[in-house]
Amino acid sequence: MKYIEKLLKGAEVKWMPLGEVCAIKTGKGVTKNDANSNGVYPIISGGKTPMDYIDIYNRQANTVTVSRVGANAGFVSYIKEKFYLNDKCFSVIPKSSNSIVSRFLYYALKSQGLKISALQSEGGVPTINTTKLGNVTIPIPPFHVQEEIVRILDKFTTLEAELEAELDCRKRQYEYYRNQLLSFDMLKRGGQKLNNVAWLTIEDISNNISSGGTPRSNIAAYYGGKIPWLRTQEVNFSEIWDTEIKITEEGMNSSSAKYIPANCVIVAMYGATVGRVGINKIPLTTNQACANIEVDDSIAFYKYVYYYLSSQYKYIKSLGTGSQTNINAGIVRKIKIPIPSLAEQQRIVSILDKFEALTTSISEGLPKEIALRRKQYEYYRNQLLSFA
Repeated sequence: MKYIEKLLKGAEVKWMPLGEVCAIKTGKGVTKNDANSNGVYPIISGGKTPMDYIDIYNRQANTVTVSRVGANAGFVSYIKEKFYLNDKCFSVIPKSSNSIVSRFLYYALKSQGLKISALQSEGGVPTINTTKLGNVTIPIPPFHVQEEIVRILDKFTTLEAELEAELDCRKRQYEYYRNQLLSFDMLKRGGQKLNNVAWLTIEDISNNISSGGTPRSNIAAYYGGKIPWLRTQEVNFSEIWDTEIKITEEGMNSSSAKYIPANCVIVAMYGATVGRVGINKIPLTTNQACANIEVDDSIAFYKYVYYYLSSQYKYIKSLGTGSQTNINAGIVRKIKIPIPSLAEQQRIVSILDKFEALTTSISEGLPKEIALRRKQYEYYRNQLLSFA
């Protein structure tokens, strides 16, 4: 703050309503039929990624956008290239380029993200109207102060982007080696033929395969207990140490929910999460959308089965039927898996464990570094924009 005071040199910082200093305009509607995946310009439609691409644009590069409709209403973005703005989004453009740096405007609005999201209308589809957004006030320090704040915050943004790019490379490297290690089609490894690789079904390598159940949601006595109860949205290629919802003994007994032991391989069977895999590290119960595989450790390591099924995510998902592409326990039972010797399984697991620790662990590696840098960036952004 002393640094900012030094920059200001006693100059006034005005707080102005956004609508007075910026033009807030909605884009023009476009549909998937108008889009062209080979188009030049991204279609910005309120989501966190482009809706598609198109051959025309209606906004210039270096423009701030705010999503106005849907679950992401209030999301602030900065588009560095020419783009097509859909009607689900606002563009926010300074009326005078000599008074507001567009990148500073982005950071100022981003720091008020929660406040802007809270402008959503209640009931129905979340929507933010022009008037409400226009009433949001932003600080306007002298131009050279804005440029200095942008310079500092852009450094944090660049560092975070570099770390995320590095993490993405590590993930792709991990997936490549995982797929190589788990590819037994040629029954070879390093030019040598592997002996005794059997293709067995999940049913063949399991002591038990079960699904759970859901206590009736309208009975309060069934919820708020101490029994962990897993839903498929919590199954996401990771270890599971806790659940968001707990049920009571009464709730468990009233439904098909039942305890499963730790270290089961869990496959999500319904909806958007179908095909995702996880491992429960604690005894818990699940809903009926989880296939819970208790692996026979005399045949296979549970972690090996987990890694193999994770590598088959797209294939397992393709087995689904119906509008939600659901699968069932019968399908899971018949999925085939290559089973080499236990020693070979252990070797594969030890290699993949190291890659997974580097790419996905919350306590080590790049994800922790990115999380720390993001917190640091948000702290300095808030400090740099906390004008009286």
